[in-house]
Amino acid sequence: MKVAAVQHDIVWEDPNANFEHLAALIANAANVGARLIVLTEMYSTGFSMDAAKIAEPPGGASTQFLVQQARMHDVWVCASVPELAPGADRPFNQLVLAAPDGALIRYAKIHPFSYGREHEHYAPGAEPITVTVEGVRVTPLVCYDLRFSYLFWDAAAHTDCYVVVANWPASRRTHWRVLLQARAIENQAYVCAANRVGSGGGLDYVGDSCIIDPMGEVLVAGTGTETVLVADVDPEVVSATRTRFPFLADRLR
Repeated sequence: MKVAAVQHDIVWEDPNANFEHLAALIANAANVGARLIVLTEMYSTGFSMDAAKIAEPPGGASTQFLVQQARMHDVWVCASVPELAPGADRPFNQLVLAAPDGALIRYAKIHPFSYGREHEHYAPGAEPITVTVEGVRVTPLVCYDLRFSYLFWDAAAHTDCYVVVANWPASRRTHWRVLLQARAIENQAYVCAANRVGSGGGLDYVGDSCIIDPMGEVLVAGTGTETVLVADVDPEVVSATRTRFPFLADRLR
C-alpha cells in the first residue's frame, strides 16, 4: 500500500484557509496512488492552546473536511483536530481517521505536551488503537507520544506501520528525527510521520516528515518546504524482517 505524509504549512487558527490550501495537496497524494494520506497534528488550526476558541464538536468542520476528502478521492485520510465531546470540560487532541466510505476512527493523544501546557487545555486519551487499512495494520499516535516508547512497544506485535502526526518545532528537530528512526528500528515496523512547516504560535517548524522502513532506513524525507512524501508499506517486509531478526521475542513486557 502506498502511504503519503503531507508536510504542510498551517494558517494559524483559520480552518477554512487550511481546508482550501490542503485540498490540492491531498489531491496530489491521491493522484500518485497513495491509499493512506497523513496530514499533521491540529492540521486546521495549528498547535493552539486557545481551546475555547478552536475546539469543535465531534463531526465538526475539521472532521467533515477529512470525510469529504476521503470520499472524494476514495482514500483514507488522517490528522488530529481539537475535539470537544458534549459535557466534557476539555477537548481531546484527537486523531481522526476517515475511511473512503466516510466511516471514522478516533485516537485521543495519550500524552498532552505538559512542557507547552497542553495538559491544562486538553484532556489525555486512555488507550492506543490499531486499525487495518487495506491489509496494513496501522497504529496512529500524536506528536509528544513519540517520546514514550512503551506505546510503540505494546502495539508492536500487531502493527505494521506507525503513523505519527505532529507540530514538532525546529528547536528540537534532532530529537524528532532520532526518535522516529529508533521507533522503527526497535519495533521492526514502518513509521510514517507528518510534521508541519512554517511558523505559528511563536514557534518555527521545518518539517522533517519522513517514511522509514522496518530496518530504520529512511525511504523518503522532507525538510523546510511543503511537500508530499510517498512510499510503499508492505506487511510482508515487516514479517520477513521480524523472522530474520526475531528481536521482539526477547522483550520482557
